[in-house]
Amino acid sequence: MATLRNVALEADLKDALKAAVDDFIAANPKSQAEDEKAAGAMPGGNTRTVLFYPPFPLTINRGEDQFVWDIDEHKYTNFVGEFGAGLFGHSNPKIVDAITRAVNDGTVLGGPNRYERILAAELVNRFPSLDKVRFTNSGTEANLMAISTARAVSGKSKVMVFKGAYHGGVFMFAHGGSHINAPFDYVMAPFNNAHDTVAMVDKNADELACVVIEPMQGAGGMIPAEKAFLQALRDVTAKHGIILIFDEVVTSRLSGGGLQKILGITPDMTTMGKYIGGGTTFGAFGGREDIMSRYDPRSANAIGHAGTFNNNVITHAAGSTAMTQVYTPEVAESFNARGDTFRDRLNETIRKHSLPMCVTGLGTIMQVHCCEGPLRDEHDSERDNKIKGELLFYDLLARGQRMTWRNSMLLCLPMTDEDLDSYVDAFDDVLGARSHLLAAE
Repeated sequence: MATLRNVALEADLKDALKAAVDDFIAANPKSQAEDEKAAGAMPGGNTRTVLFYPPFPLTINRGEDQFVWDIDEHKYTNFVGEFGAGLFGHSNPKIVDAITRAVNDGTVLGGPNRYERILAAELVNRFPSLDKVRFTNSGTEANLMAISTARAVSGKSKVMVFKGAYHGGVFMFAHGGSHINAPFDYVMAPFNNAHDTVAMVDKNADELACVVIEPMQGAGGMIPAEKAFLQALRDVTAKHGIILIFDEVVTSRLSGGGLQKILGITPDMTTMGKYIGGGTTFGAFGGREDIMSRYDPRSANAIGHAGTFNNNVITHAAGSTAMTQVYTPEVAESFNARGDTFRDRLNETIRKHSLPMCVTGLGTIMQVHCCEGPLRDEHDSERDNKIKGELLFYDLLARGQRMTWRNSMLLCLPMTDEDLDSYVDAFDDVLGARSHLLAAE
């Protein structure tokens, strides 16, 4: 009898999702038409896979502060946060002014500009692992350069990565992995499993150039690494002289000096990206003096690092303003405290409805999961019910709340307490209206 009931509930869940998708299609004819036109020149109308969701993604027409409007003129509070790059919202006046000044002074200058040293000095001052830093155009490039640097400096070739990890276009192991990962020779270790990981490092120490890890997995479900696990990694890599790289492309926003500063664990190298460019294309990698000094062009046998836009004047004007005038360490601390409170409220709402769900994350970065917590690794996150998650996505979108397709949220600075209250109210409304479906096993 229970089996028949579960089958019936699953059918009801699928019917509810179909109805929600049908409503979405009916409400967004211009986005649908735009998607069909785009498919004539781009595969599936898409040039960035993460932005696609069926039957078609909304085409965003404009943004202001914490809001976006799609091409059908629906307004949304934008919890997508551009997956971390949108921390400042869509129209921060100080950053807009900085970009305008840089453009007016001339672009593509072909020489060092007056902004790059300011941004570099700010990052070195704030992040414990950075003695020196170099710039790239994305977090993907930053990770590629950091790993390549570790291999060049160490003379070893293997890279240790983790199940469920995401390092941009270099390595993706979340959501089934990628067929176009960079062709580095890698060893894959279990996330948040210190015992097995330490044993794997010991076994492969003679070949490992580096261990690269997100101190909180992003695409893998916003699952924080446990401090004891990261400390064990720090200890074993130090013992063997293996370079430890923290991918803080997403998590660097969690304090004035990233998650490494909160944890008190300092890697040998760090990669960053996303918001630091003030909404422009940005990446950076840096670390210990002895490692980064290999890039000093004044030195014999220096490693070359090419990239036409490594010192893009627009990026560095925006980034230096963003990091020195807008996202100060004090702002980062208070902002992430607000995020922790918001996440607690969402989990309290889930408990109110007695549903098998949870919200993971740290600070202003979080993800709603349609399964019970706690979640410690990719095996736990595989319990996430994707159909329920899709229904939640469309139901909240219909209420003016826009999060990512995988139900993650990254808050932006312009969001007010009223914005967060409105999201909690919408979340509460959806959970109440769909409780019989969301409760189904």
